[in-house]
Amino acid sequence: MLPWLILLAPLVSATVITLFTLRWKTLSSAISVAAVFVSFICSCLIFAHRTSGAAEFTWIDIGGVFQVPLGLTLDQLSRMMTVLVSGIGALIHVYSLGYMRDDEGKSRYFAALSLFMFAMLGIVLANNFVLLFISWELVGFTSYVLIGHWFYRDAAADAANKAFITTRIGDFGFMIGILMIWMATGSVVFAEIAPRMSGLTNHPAFLTISALLVFCGAVGKSAQLPLHVWLPDAMEGPTPISALIHAATMVAAGVYMLVRVAFVIQTSPAALLVVAWIGTITAVMAALIATQQDDIKRILAYSTLSQLGYMIMAVGLASNDAAMFHLFTHAFFKALLFLAAGSVIVMLHHEQNIWNMGGLRRKLPITFVTFAAGALALIGCPPFSGFFSKDAILALAYERNVPIFAVALFTAFLTAFYVIRLLVIVFFGDARTESASESRESSPVMTVPLIVLAILATLGGFAFFTRNFLTLPIEKAPNAFGIVPALAIAALIVGGGLAIAVYRNRTNEPMDIERLRRKFYFDEFYGRLIYWTQDLLARVSAFVDRWIIDVAAVDGSSRGTWGVGALLRLVQVGNLQAYVFLFGLGVVAVIYFAVFR
Repeated sequence: MLPWLILLAPLVSATVITLFTLRWKTLSSAISVAAVFVSFICSCLIFAHRTSGAAEFTWIDIGGVFQVPLGLTLDQLSRMMTVLVSGIGALIHVYSLGYMRDDEGKSRYFAALSLFMFAMLGIVLANNFVLLFISWELVGFTSYVLIGHWFYRDAAADAANKAFITTRIGDFGFMIGILMIWMATGSVVFAEIAPRMSGLTNHPAFLTISALLVFCGAVGKSAQLPLHVWLPDAMEGPTPISALIHAATMVAAGVYMLVRVAFVIQTSPAALLVVAWIGTITAVMAALIATQQDDIKRILAYSTLSQLGYMIMAVGLASNDAAMFHLFTHAFFKALLFLAAGSVIVMLHHEQNIWNMGGLRRKLPITFVTFAAGALALIGCPPFSGFFSKDAILALAYERNVPIFAVALFTAFLTAFYVIRLLVIVFFGDARTESASESRESSPVMTVPLIVLAILATLGGFAFFTRNFLTLPIEKAPNAFGIVPALAIAALIVGGGLAIAVYRNRTNEPMDIERLRRKFYFDEFYGRLIYWTQDLLARVSAFVDRWIIDVAAVDGSSRGTWGVGALLRLVQVGNLQAYVFLFGLGVVAVIYFAVFR
C-alpha cells in the first residue's frame, strides 16, 4: 500500500486543512509539510526496494465494453519521478514556510499546494489514460488556484485565467486523442494498448492524427509554441509556486506524459518530426525573448520554455532517455534558480526589475553562490549537471537531424548570453537602489533548501547521471561524442563573454529590440484573434438577444398581449346601458351579414 500512501497523503492534507484548520495557519502549514514528507519518504523506500506492483481495483466497468481500473504504475520511470516530484515539492514546502510567513491566505495556500501535489503524483503513477487525464485536469485547476493566490491583484487573476484557458485548448485535443486510441485498441490501460498497436499502425494517417492530438496535451501543459503564452504570466503567483510549476511538476508533466505513451508517438515518423521541430522552435524563440526581459522571474520563465523545448526536441528525436535525463537535471537547477530569485525578491521588498538591483553578491552571499551554481548548470557549464544532459540532447540532434542541431546550438549560445546577463546585472556592479544597498541574507528556512538544491545541481551529473550521459552519446551518437561538447563549450564561452562585455557596469539596457521586448507580439496577435472571433461572436449574440429575441419575441409578445388587453379594457366600461347598446349593435351586425352577404 506504499504507492497509495504516496498518492493519498497530500489529498488527506488538503482535505483536513480545508475542512478543519483554515483558521490556524501554523497548523495548516505543518500538516501540509508533513504530508509531502510522508510522500517523499515512501517514494524513497519504493525506489530503494525497487517495488514494482501496487494494489489495483476495478473502477469503471460498462458492460465489459469500457473498463477502467483504479491502479498505479510502478516501473523505473515512475519510481524515479515520484522521488523527484515529492523531493522537490518537499523543499518548496519548507521554503514556503519562510516566504509565506506573514501571508493572510497561508492556510489556503498550503491546502492548494497539497492538492497540487496529489494531482501531480496522480499523473506520475496513473496506469491508464482516464486516471491520467483526471489528474491532468486537476493539476490545471490547482495551478489556476495557486497562480491566482493573490486574486485581489488584477494581474494575478488575469494570469490565472490565461493559464487555465490556454491549457484547456491543448487538453481538448488530448482528450480527442485518447478517445481515438481507445477506439482503435479497445483499451485505455497503457500495458494493454502497447500490444494492440496494430489497430493504429495499420492506419498511418489515423495513427499520426492520434499521436499529434495526444501531443496537444503536452503543448498546453509544457507551454510549447503556440500555447506558450501562459507560462511567463504565471509569474504573478508566489515565487515558490513559480518554482513548483517550472521545475519538476506541471510543465514537466507534458514531457513525462509523452515518454509514458512513447509507444504511440514513436510509431509515427511524421508525428516525431512535428514534435522535434515544435520543441526546437520553442527553444530558440524563448531564448531570444529572454535576452530582452527585465523581470527576474520572467527571464527564468522564458528559460524554462527554452529548456522544455530541448526536452520535447529529444522526444521528437525518439530518445526518451535524453528527454528524462534533462528533465531531472532541469528540475534541480530550475527550482534552485527560482527559489534563489525569491530570496532576492523578498530581501528587496518584492522588487523584480533587475535594473533596480546590483551588487547583491556581497549582501546575499549564500543566495549569490547558489544562484550562480544554478546559472552555470542552466548554461551547461562543465561539470554542472546541465552540461551532461543538454549535451546528450545536442549529440543526438547532431547524429539524427543536423538542421535541428544547428538551431539547438544557437539556442545554447543565447542561453549563455541571457543567463550571464542576468547574473552580471543582479549580483555585480554597484547597488542601483536603496533597497538593494540595504538588503541582507534570507533566513535559514529559505537558504537551506537553496544549499540542498545547489549541491544537486552541481554534483547531480557526477553522482547519478554520468552513466546516462556516456551511454547516450557513445552508444546512440558515437560520431558526436567529441565534437558536440567542444562546440557547446565554445557557444557557452562566446555567449557568456559577449554578455559580460555588453552589460558590465551598465545601469540600463544598451540594446532595445522592440520585437523581442514585446515577445514577438504573440499576446497582441491573440488579443486581435479573440477580438475578431470570440468577441465578435459575443457582440453578434448580444445583438440577436437584445434586438431580435428581446424585442421581437419577448418584448413583442408581451406588448402585443398588453395591447389586446387594453382594447378589451375599453369595452369593459361597467355601464349597463352601454352593454345593451353594444349588444343591440352586435345583433344588427349579425342580421346585416346574414341577409345581405
